Amino acid sequence: MKKARMAKILELIEKFDIDTQEEMQQRLSDCGFEVTQATVSRDIKELKLTKVISESGKHKYISSFSGDKDKQDRLDAIFKSSIISADYALNTVVIKCGSGMAQAACAAFDAMNFDDVLGTIAGDDTIFVLMRTENSASKLTKNLIKLMN
Repeated sequence: MKKARMAKILELIEKFDIDTQEEMQQRLSDCGFEVTQATVSRDIKELKLTKVISESGKHKYISSFSGDKDKQDRLDAIFKSSIISADYALNTVVIKCGSGMAQAACAAFDAMNFDDVLGTIAGDDTIFVLMRTENSASKLTKNLIKLMN
């Protein structure tokens, strides 16, 4: 069911300029897929969909072509060149970046789709990553430190 739903999502974004999760949920419902907004949100994240401005000036979801090696290499380079340190307290990871670099580094981090990440928030030079558990925060911090070196 999930594979069919995700395939339908990709089909829908090719056909229509869908700009909200609610619209996606309605279009899926019209196609016989009864899902919650939370499920749509998870599917969008898993499919690595992003929003762009269409020719009409309206936002729409598109596939980010996660298999694109050049794009992933650029994101990795942005992230690696931006971060200065990483540490955690309980289930929150704190990533320090160069001044003005946290937003770009956070976008690159989000595209990496690390497991157990519940959400991120970026300021000017700091990213907060909320993890599911303290253990997952510890593992992520170790991975980030390896990535920096």
